[in-house]
Amino acid sequence: MIGSLAVILVYAAVIRPWFLSWGATPQETRKALPGDWVLPNASSAATRAITIHAPPERVWPWLAQIGQGRGGFYSYAWLENLFGCRIVNADRIHPEWQDVKPGEGVRLHPKMPPIPVILVEKNRALVLGSATGTDQVPPVTWAFVIEAAPRHKTRLLIRWRSQTPATVRDLLLNKYLLEPIHFTMERRMMLGLRERAEAR
Repeated sequence: MIGSLAVILVYAAVIRPWFLSWGATPQETRKALPGDWVLPNASSAATRAITIHAPPERVWPWLAQIGQGRGGFYSYAWLENLFGCRIVNADRIHPEWQDVKPGEGVRLHPKMPPIPVILVEKNRALVLGSATGTDQVPPVTWAFVIEAAPRHKTRLLIRWRSQTPATVRDLLLNKYLLEPIHFTMERRMMLGLRERAEAR
């Protein structure tokens, strides 16, 4: 009993704060980012960041083509495909997938409704999500923000915000299962995107 309680306390006080803000500075986790206005009272939020040794205009094309049936998510496709996602991670920029527009959607799975595109600012921000959600996807925003950094580098920030139903079951499921899974996949996505942008 005491051992289990200690594990929960370590997770809540150390591990969870670490992966919710992986790579991000305290200033980055606090500052307003595009899309925050969609869910002003989000029950769960994460801000992660990574530095890419390439300018924003070389990062943006990889970001613009994300999605199932498009460029993939540059993460663990083999794991995603165990759940029938049919993800193929692109290893080149596809011109036909570059013209992403608000009102369109980005799919995670061929049988799930796409996440709506809320905002597109070329070389700056791509925000996906919805304030209402669906039967399969809760109210959520997924913001990808790229900022120019010194020496022709880019700072990529990803902010995930969701509104989980306020039941003990849903809150625990989100905090102890969904959040760690999302971190694992998103971290690999950020590394995969960096590898591709820097290789070119």
